[in-house]
Amino acid sequence: MDDLTGFQRDLLYVIAGEDRPSGQDLKDEVEQYYSSEINHGRLYPNLDAIVNKELVEKGELDRRTNYYNITKNGEEVIEERREWEQQYID
Repeated sequence: MDDLTGFQRDLLYVIAGEDRPSGQDLKDEVEQYYSSEINHGRLYPNLDAIVNKELVEKGELDRRTNYYNITKNGEEVIEERREWEQQYID
């Protein structure tokens, strides 16, 4: 996870906590957290980056809508990150 941007990490966390969210679902959730609009030019290249790193898989709901799902590798990366964070929080 050390090679992800903070935005990519946030997307990964949201995907892990949802059941196959669409890009629009992710956009809505992240916009709420950031309290600002996230444009498609920022969202989709970052989603593609975490898909290319095999942390997330991308599937098709219909011809216009894709979904995103956490992979086993993505779950492991999150767990490693949480363990690393925990050593500093305790």
